[in-house]
Amino acid sequence: MARRPRLPQRRLVTLTSDVGSAYAAQMKAALIAGGVPPGQIIDLAHDLPPHGVREAAFLLREMARSFPSTSVHVVVVDPGVGGRRNAIVVTTRTGPLLVGPDNGVLLPLADELGIRIVHRIDPRKLPKRKRVGTTFDGRDLFAPVAARLATGTRPQDLGLPIVPAPFSLPPPLRTARGARGEVLHVDRFGNLITNIPSAWVPDGTARLGVRVGSIGRPAVPWVTSYEALGAESLGTLASSFGLVEVAVREARASDRLDAGVGTPVVLSWRRPPTARGANANSAA
Repeated sequence: MARRPRLPQRRLVTLTSDVGSAYAAQMKAALIAGGVPPGQIIDLAHDLPPHGVREAAFLLREMARSFPSTSVHVVVVDPGVGGRRNAIVVTTRTGPLLVGPDNGVLLPLADELGIRIVHRIDPRKLPKRKRVGTTFDGRDLFAPVAARLATGTRPQDLGLPIVPAPFSLPPPLRTARGARGEVLHVDRFGNLITNIPSAWVPDGTARLGVRVGSIGRPAVPWVTSYEALGAESLGTLASSFGLVEVAVREARASDRLDAGVGTPVVLSWRRPPTARGANANSAA
């Protein structure tokens, strides 16, 4: 009988979590013990907001999408650890494997890469090892699973297929004169990253009407750099994510506007006049 082909050896394992550096070090130790060389373990982030599944899902998609197809991405933002939520491996159509809790945090990246199949991790399929407590699956389950996958184990050898719990990031909405959305991410500078594509803002726009939560501004500058704003001035610009960002130069927009992840955002703009329209207006 012909032997089944094994997955190619995976060279990289990435780690994303809200657990901080001390707990992350324990996950790395589990990976190394499982045969992953230290130089092939990459930290994406361990300072994500605690329990922030939606924000983590967005950031994971943005951070991990450009890694090689042989990568294994481990995510530990897991407020349901020790409870009834499943632990899963997602096999994607483009190659990367995703390991983490079935709470939605993996799905935006998985959807972008294309979901081939999802397997529930069965701890009985793993070598028996002493488990300390029930609150750190990052060290005791996800890292050992990632090590197995990184060294050739097939996802189907770790458990049965399942349908993951539904989850999606909120979509933005175009309106007649602007857009509606919400804050997806507050970065360490207090900048508010919305879910509204910056490409929706018409070329030539100089100012936007902005409402964040209950606080509105009728005409906020639309700029290409923080430098273009005055000191501690509020403005909008295209973020490095390709999404509209609301920022305060050298200060925190999140504090100025009392906003966080999930805060509604409404933008309005006037489409700049065409050259023909501008000439007609000037002639008048």
